[in-house]
Amino acid sequence: MIVDAILRSKGRDVITIREMATLEEAARLLDSHAIGALLVEDGAGRPIAVLSERDLVREMALHGAACLQRPVAQALTQAFVVAGRDIQLNALMVLMTERRVRHVPILEGEQLLGIISIGDVVKAKIADMEAETAALQAYIRS
Repeated sequence: MIVDAILRSKGRDVITIREMATLEEAARLLDSHAIGALLVEDGAGRPIAVLSERDLVREMALHGAACLQRPVAQALTQAFVVAGRDIQLNALMVLMTERRVRHVPILEGEQLLGIISIGDVVKAKIADMEAETAALQAYIRS
């Protein structure tokens, strides 16, 4: 299965935030959309990073509640991993595991197509395994 199929089924909506927005704004967006990560854009609207709940927790642990007034840019980690729409699901799993990321923006050139989370990957793998199991059971019965 290629990642583009996942994007078609889950949708391509991505919630973004500018790098100079505050961490408080980021926390409010995460909460209001019930999501685990935001795509961070630079001043020109280009994707530059992913800000996750984990990043917010790290900032709170290091700097306390005062961190909520800091810009998103100060909380970003170095790991910004992107993939193309044609990447195979297994290759994406390896990439996410090796780079220790849970959210990967999918780009075509500079155009953002969507974002895939580890939860999306797990759901797709389960669906693949269920389809394979059903096909094998049908084959055995015939």
